[in-house]
Amino acid sequence: MELSQIYAPVNNDLLKVEAALKAVSQVDFPWLSQLLNHSLEAGGKRIRPALTLLSGQFYNYKLEFLLNMALSIELMHTATLIHDDAIDKSDMRRGRATVYKIWGTEPAILLGDYLFAQAGVAVSGTQSIRCIRAFSETLMTISRGELNQAQNAFNLHQTREQYFQRIYSKTASLFCLATESGGILSDAPESSIQLLKSYGHDVGIAFQIVDDILDFTGTEQELGKPSGSDLIQGTLTLPAIMLNERYPADNPVKRIFEGQRNPEYIRMAIDQIRNSSIVDDCYKIARGYCEKACQTLQTLPAKPCQQSLRELADFIVKRRK
Repeated sequence: MELSQIYAPVNNDLLKVEAALKAVSQVDFPWLSQLLNHSLEAGGKRIRPALTLLSGQFYNYKLEFLLNMALSIELMHTATLIHDDAIDKSDMRRGRATVYKIWGTEPAILLGDYLFAQAGVAVSGTQSIRCIRAFSETLMTISRGELNQAQNAFNLHQTREQYFQRIYSKTASLFCLATESGGILSDAPESSIQLLKSYGHDVGIAFQIVDDILDFTGTEQELGKPSGSDLIQGTLTLPAIMLNERYPADNPVKRIFEGQRNPEYIRMAIDQIRNSSIVDDCYKIARGYCEKACQTLQTLPAKPCQQSLRELADFIVKRRK
């Protein structure tokens, strides 16, 4: 199923989010406008703003406030990607040269800072102190996750528990903000807000697990970046953890993390993971999170947005990029 079909209840309003993103690029500083246009032009899946709008449809759909929140979340997401690319020295993102690659580290960091500030302006338009606080707490959580990842680069001795904590911080926390804020801004009962937040957590974890699988199974054309990028950067993900668990004495991931940065070991790790049950085992874990997320929705009002959220969970575990 295409995302446009899944987003059917909010497609028209997502176009308004897109227009608001375009408006952010309209500044009287041509170079900044060029940077913003490069970063914000349509092309992403817009999953996070869609989650905000869909979560807001269960109760009192206050479009003006929800649009501000959806815009804020997409701006925050974009800023984190720009900073990630600068930190990781990544040349490609979604098949295009990164801001870091074209303009360098300092412009990338400053552009990310600019977008964080714009996201703060947008979230203030919700007129919700709770959402503004949640926004700030999420930004702190993401930053903590980035610091954790940087501190543990090429650290082979990371547990699955540490992995899940890290991907919550870096990815799932923003999914939580999207769904929780949708409930808050639509005057949902507190129990429903917590259910929506739980849904966001579980689909966010599943989303990152699938991302980490695709880093090994996807092609450069599908991913928009080289396969094995996580290993090159020293990031230990679930497939690599499983490979290390199975062959603790010696395996290509261990060699890479111990300092043998031979490209041949990257290829060996990719091949070993692709040609084992590790991929299926990781997908099974991701599906488990999505099934749990869909079970959470059962006690929410039976509206079209509920079906969309179920279909989105299914899309997340079946996507190829």
